Amino acid sequence: MAKNWRLFSQYLATILAIIFTMSCEPPVLIISEDDVWEIDSTTYADCGHFVDWDQFPSFTEERRSPSPQELPHSHKELKRMAREGHWAKRKNLRAEAYNNIIKNIGCRSGTPDASVYHDVSERLFGRRGILDHPLPDFLDGCLPPAYCLNARGETAVKKVLICIGNQYPDITYSPSLPSVVALLLHFSEDEAECFERACRLISCIENHKCYVDQSFLAYEASCMTFGDLAKKYCQAGHKLITTSCENSSEIFSDWIMWIFGDLPFEYTIRIFDIFLLEGNKVLYRVALALLKHYRSHVDHEVTDVRTDIQDFVKNISHHLSVQKLLEKAFSIRLFSHKEIWLLQLANRKALSQRGITVMQPRQPAHMAINLLEFNSVIVTAQEMRVIWSWIPERFSLYPPVLLFSTMEHGYSLQRFYTHCEGFEPTVLLIKTTGEEVCGSFLSSDWNERRKCSGQVATYFGTGECFVFSVRPEMERHEWVVVKKPELVKSAPPSPCSRPRSYSNGSRVSTSPLRPSTPTLSSAPSSPSLFPNYLTVPGDGSCGRLSPFLSVRHFQLPTKTASMFMSGNNSGIIIGGGGGQALNIDANLNIGRTEHCETFDNPPLCEENFHIQHLEVWGCQNS
Repeated sequence: MAKNWRLFSQYLATILAIIFTMSCEPPVLIISEDDVWEIDSTTYADCGHFVDWDQFPSFTEERRSPSPQELPHSHKELKRMAREGHWAKRKNLRAEAYNNIIKNIGCRSGTPDASVYHDVSERLFGRRGILDHPLPDFLDGCLPPAYCLNARGETAVKKVLICIGNQYPDITYSPSLPSVVALLLHFSEDEAECFERACRLISCIENHKCYVDQSFLAYEASCMTFGDLAKKYCQAGHKLITTSCENSSEIFSDWIMWIFGDLPFEYTIRIFDIFLLEGNKVLYRVALALLKHYRSHVDHEVTDVRTDIQDFVKNISHHLSVQKLLEKAFSIRLFSHKEIWLLQLANRKALSQRGITVMQPRQPAHMAINLLEFNSVIVTAQEMRVIWSWIPERFSLYPPVLLFSTMEHGYSLQRFYTHCEGFEPTVLLIKTTGEEVCGSFLSSDWNERRKCSGQVATYFGTGECFVFSVRPEMERHEWVVVKKPELVKSAPPSPCSRPRSYSNGSRVSTSPLRPSTPTLSSAPSSPSLFPNYLTVPGDGSCGRLSPFLSVRHFQLPTKTASMFMSGNNSGIIIGGGGGQALNIDANLNIGRTEHCETFDNPPLCEENFHIQHLEVWGCQNS
């Protein structure tokens, strides 16, 4: 009995020790890794009561370094933290970051704040429920996204949007604003704070930075800008869309909703972290990365590309993590806020000239090639639709109009100039006697050749020029600087100068025609072996760069990297440096195509060819 009692006493003492230990030490073993971010207690401990945390996704992706407990003072360090996701698991640190970032955004004086929200909401909802108030017209009938919000949160988003509509009557269309408000609400202490933060984003006046489109004109210009960027940075994806769809603009118009609608919440919120710091440049990058990744995974014929892309984006977690997506997005080079800003301004101007206004509600703004009315002896309507999708969006708004045709106007270079001068840009199409088809997009008016005198020919044009082949295969070749940005070194602009496009000029050679197989050289010191061909011009006057590329002053390794177009009474040249992409004689009968440094293109057809037909197309009302 004594032994049994002694064993019982030891057992009881052990139990009491365990109970005492559990009461004195924190239960670290029952706290999961996903709950670590809940431990942090700061001034923002009250945020998050609009969120249904049971639906909130758990973040399992490992970070490369431990999350800091405090925010850095350096803006550069803050950007690094956002891109690497250091506050992805720390609700209160993220809320504090949002507060600090948004408070430092430069915005218009008189921007509505939290006190304005209290006054407006009391006036609007004091006696009437929210159900008595329609949602603002700028939502275009779309309901705000849930984004793991509880019922209280969904009601709060609607109230904030109604108050924004009351304070900003000039906002006529803003498809991304409901998502922005919903995301801000996750990390706001109350509706008033969310309202104030949204108003600061709307009223941002920082140079070349924009957060939300506020009119259909701005939204449509942003869609055109994305189409332009896709042509530059995701050619395979752009080609898939334009060749698979009759109206590719509808797909490009979805780009903003890929991010603020189709992406899983855990992806959207990570992108939103960076978006608050860097503006809409981030959204363009992510959308391009999504398009690139979609194209690399399409291994079957797609009947409905629009729906297929949306499904791909919704299920992006099956293909790559959010961190990998961001790494792909930021690996795209030759990008800046100013580039996007200038390109968007050019697209807005084109839309305005077409009659789209700031106060106008949403309506179709794109015009496709009319398959029934289009008539060419060189390309089919479907081929022209693809070519038209390659040109900058601000020009593809307009239908093509025939300016010159050898069938109608004869084989005369002077008539070519007469009918093409005054039009900018133009598309040159050539059909050879061998039934091959090639051509070029020329950004500048042929009248610019008159800036030179006598027999001197000067290169002009901009970096938006490109050359292409249609048959036997369709392929486009852009300016080499776009494809190989490592060739460019940024140079500080001169305060008295405007952006330059290098030009060369030299006199036309009068060398006799040689009986041997002709070869052309585009070295400035090499005369042409054909008297009817134009030699490559030497140094001449400077021109201009396109809105898309004019944000940089270029230091190119060789001037031959920017020989776009040239012409005089002896013929026309497209592209130069080591050869010409196209060299057409004065009678519009004989041509030659070679690899050139400007476009880094192969010969566009048989190197020495005879022209069967030549056409020049312009943009109607351009």
